[in-house]
Parts: sequence; C-alpha cells; structure tokens
Amino acid sequence: MPAALSSSSERRFWLMKNEPETESIDHALAAPHATLAWSGVRNYQARNFMRDQMQVGDGVLYWHSSCAEPGIYGLAAIASGARVDPTQFDPASPYYDPRSSIDKPRWLLVNVKALRKTRPVGIAELRSHPELAGMTVLQKGNRLSISEVTPQEWQFLNENVLQPG
Repeated sequence: MPAALSSSSERRFWLMKNEPETESIDHALAAPHATLAWSGVRNYQARNFMRDQMQVGDGVLYWHSSCAEPGIYGLAAIASGARVDPTQFDPASPYYDPRSSIDKPRWLLVNVKALRKTRPVGIAELRSHPELAGMTVLQKGNRLSISEVTPQEWQFLNENVLQPG
C-alpha cells in the first residue's frame, strides 16, 4: 500500500463518486499532475465534508457512478483544502446555481490526486464481504456523492479486495 494511503488515526477516508464519461479514473490519471478539481457537488452534507473534515492526504476510493457497473475503480488522495467552486457562477455549466453569488458562494470543491487504477469492484462484490456491510455506499437509499469510509473498511479493502487494474 502506498505511504500516502497508510492507515492512521488522524487520516480520514472517503468514497467519492464521479461519472466515468467525464471524469473517470483514467481521465484523472491523465490530468496534469494526475489532479483534478472535484467540482459540481450540490449536496450540503457532501459540501460540509469537504469544508469541515477533508484534509490533504486523506484517502479516497474513486467510484464510478451512473454507469453499467458502478463501483470502485481507483485510489486517490485529497490534494487541497476546500475552495469556492467556480462552476456555480457559470450559466453555461450544468452545475450553475443562480442562487449563489460571488459574495455568498454556496458550493465548494477540493482537488483530488489520482494515485492508481484498481480492478473494478462493484456493489455485489462489496456486499459479499461481511466486513463491509456497514459501508455508507451500500446502505439502501444512499445517494451521497461523498461518504465517509471507516479506517477498518479502508484497511480491509486495501489488504483483501483492491488490486491494481
């Protein structure tokens, strides 16, 4: 396991969903410095995770959503603190929010650095491991684009499930 992803009581872990048509793990790895801005988050709880809890170096499970096989496709790390998401001010953006203003922005983003691709690990496989039964992403009705991953879940996944893709 890379040093940047070692388990620690101070480090947090996250599952972050992105649509592979526009921001797949391959897109992220090909981006300059393998880093991209995680923009377009329009959920207050997810925004608050970025603002209040995410720290540079936190581990990220890179999840592909809205696709034939949703699941984990890579590993990444938080690469910046939260900052204002400029897409909220752009009327041409699908993430435009007319209620947001430069003086009182509503939405934030963080930079995420892709570290490596994994083999695809879908929902059915995740559910097959009793150690992962409590994962937020596996709970009925969960639609959050960002959710917390416990250190125990992170360790189990890295030691038993996630192999390089």
